[in-house]
Amino acid sequence: MKPRRPPRHRPRGAALLVAMLVLTLVSTLAAGMVWQQARAIGVESAERNRSQAGWILGGALDLGRVILRVDGRTPGVDHAGEPWATRLQEASLSSLLAQDRNNNVEGAPEAFLGGGIRDAQERYNLRNLIDPATKRLLPDEVEALARLCESASVAPENVQTLANGLLAAWLAESGQGEDVDSAAALMPRRVDQLAWLGLDPETLRRLRPYVDLLPEPTPLNINTASPEVMAAVIGIDASSAKRLERRRPFKSLSDATAEVPREGALDPKRLSVGSNFFEIAGTLRVEGRVLEERMLVQRRNREIVPLARSRQSLQPGGP
Repeated sequence: MKPRRPPRHRPRGAALLVAMLVLTLVSTLAAGMVWQQARAIGVESAERNRSQAGWILGGALDLGRVILRVDGRTPGVDHAGEPWATRLQEASLSSLLAQDRNNNVEGAPEAFLGGGIRDAQERYNLRNLIDPATKRLLPDEVEALARLCESASVAPENVQTLANGLLAAWLAESGQGEDVDSAAALMPRRVDQLAWLGLDPETLRRLRPYVDLLPEPTPLNINTASPEVMAAVIGIDASSAKRLERRRPFKSLSDATAEVPREGALDPKRLSVGSNFFEIAGTLRVEGRVLEERMLVQRRNREIVPLARSRQSLQPGGP
């Protein structure tokens, strides 16, 4: 008989290595599953927070539309003493919801809501520079822009850059620019987009408090405009503009003739005491994040028509 061979045994080191590899693989798979689950929960939570923020801000903007609709019952005059001009100071949503016994706010994150309505015709409307009938720049408006740029400490060469760029973009967009460079910039819709025309960030920062870009030419509301803008558009000095500011609100342009006696200075095509364009803004601060939503609206009789809407994240404590 042949002698039995002793059974072969795997070295202990090899078995231990296999066990460690299996354990590592299982741990890696488990960690991946946990990470994917945590990521899915995070995405779902972020989406839920985004939706909730949208609902809250949407409600704030709708409230602004209601306020403007109510104000439209007495059309003709708009000034800073009316209810629509009262800014909603930042308030805690939990304190507001606590007034409703059917709402349970325990455990909810602390959130603060604020907002307000701004007269979009309180600033110089850059759309006024262009005469749609002649497809040219209006000299009086270019002069007004030049005076405004001087008041804002903006270099004078930016006046022609801005005016010519807007004209070229408007002609290109309206399909009337046969003799305009085909590489003209897109038509800006907001002041920030004026950078498309070649304006540097510092120039935009200086102009932002004084100019706006509305869908159509509009008169300047002297009941809400700043003295700098009134001085530029009317063509008066700073002291006269400040006297005009102290005398308002005016019920009609003729009420302001005592402060602006120059004949033809109060042109009803360029100036008014009421407005049809407004900007409604709402801000929501929650868990260290600040979201702001803005909506440009036009008041047509008693109907408030939304024209544009934007949302952005702000730094806490920012404008």
